[in-house]
Amino acid sequence: MTSLPLSPLYQEIESLPALLSDLLAPLARAAAVALSPERCRQVQRVYLTGCGDSHHAAVGAALAFRQLAGLPCEPLTALSFSRYRAPYLAGSGGDALVMAISVSGSVTRTIEALHLGRQAGAWGIAVTGGSQTPLAQVSQAVLEMRVPPLAEAPPDLVVPGLRSYAACQLALYLAAIQLGQARGFLHPPQAQQLRQELAALGAQAAQTTAHAAPLAQKCSQAWADAGHFVFAGGGPNYGAALFSAAKILEASGDPAVAQDLEEWAHLQYFGRQPDTPTFFLTAAQADADRAAEVVTAALAIGRRVAVVSPAGSAFPVPPPAIHFPLPAPVRECFSPLLTTLPGALLAAARADLLAEPYFRAFGGGRSREGGGGISRIRTSHRRLTL
Repeated sequence: MTSLPLSPLYQEIESLPALLSDLLAPLARAAAVALSPERCRQVQRVYLTGCGDSHHAAVGAALAFRQLAGLPCEPLTALSFSRYRAPYLAGSGGDALVMAISVSGSVTRTIEALHLGRQAGAWGIAVTGGSQTPLAQVSQAVLEMRVPPLAEAPPDLVVPGLRSYAACQLALYLAAIQLGQARGFLHPPQAQQLRQELAALGAQAAQTTAHAAPLAQKCSQAWADAGHFVFAGGGPNYGAALFSAAKILEASGDPAVAQDLEEWAHLQYFGRQPDTPTFFLTAAQADADRAAEVVTAALAIGRRVAVVSPAGSAFPVPPPAIHFPLPAPVRECFSPLLTTLPGALLAAARADLLAEPYFRAFGGGRSREGGGGISRIRTSHRRLTL
């Protein structure tokens, strides 16, 4: 384990390997309880829904449900699911599984999404921090994930979420394995092998952090003049890009954009600022050939490029791009637990460099009460009928 500066966000990052190790067994048990074999055999499609980091975790986990459970899986924001998808499930939702994700279990839009999904006939599971949360109360089953607070952090300080995101991601991976095993898509030895791969992610996260921390510090100092940041990824690593951009916004307040890997070439490629710091996140598998082309294009137009990809792979990282290496091998559908770490480390370094308070100290009309002041995340109007 690397020795990182003692800011709270660094402490969150440094705690992740132990957290992943500690949560694996209880989350595997929780997945087995929530996903009963009888109901799993009826499922023909999966929807993952949530807000913010929970949605990013859903985007990052969708491939696991496709590959490991053999099911179509669609990740949607809670608003998109509740207002624009659930109404069209009515009468045909009996074979659908809706997994609504919120660690606090108090986010109104996610509660609404699960409530309306159930009204449409879908099987509704809450992925949340307790069996008595408001989200749990509208579910048919609960995949409970208790994330202990970081002991070293001041109790009144809100830190950009790393531990909660990692718990969500791990819970969803284990749910995909459980669903695949219950449906007979995975044989028990295959399912056990996949859980062992997840058990190895703690050590891989520690290695990733050890390599990435000094590089993130270097990038933060070299890019002190940067006006905004871009993160791009394909497949599950589009979810990792969304999460990485979110940590920059939350930690340092810098404008940060996440983009699909292919869409970067059609949109951000034309940005006026030639030296915009741009991260490309890849497990160097299904997206490898296109990712290599896009990295080359970004360098050709003057972007300051960083590549997060497995060490020792054939994926090219041409200079002057900065390489943030991942331990290899890493299964693509599990890779977001690792590819998010360099962006989080950059966010921590950037906040320290600029002496910025996390979340802008909830100033400018924001507040911690009600889940974000004027955004009214927890006190928003809730739609009760389709």
